[in-house]
Amino acid sequence: MPVRKYRSVEDMPDWTWMNPGDPLLLETLQGLHRFAEATVALRFPPGVYKHRSVEEAELLRQEWADANFARYRQRVAALRPA
Repeated sequence: MPVRKYRSVEDMPDWTWMNPGDPLLLETLQGLHRFAEATVALRFPPGVYKHRSVEEAELLRQEWADANFARYRQRVAALRPA
């Protein structure tokens, strides 16, 4: 997909805007919501964690990052059509 640059918002095509009441608007917003849920829903366990070293803290942070990424891959796979 090509990347296009615009000098200002006025130069951008306006075909992406929808009017209120447009039947496609609800479908578009639902798709946007599903995409946001699939890509942004990060989870971190609540609480305060004490560590004996920076390395130990980094290991825990990496575990959380790996778990978040695994959940992200599951959500994206679920969104793909069968």
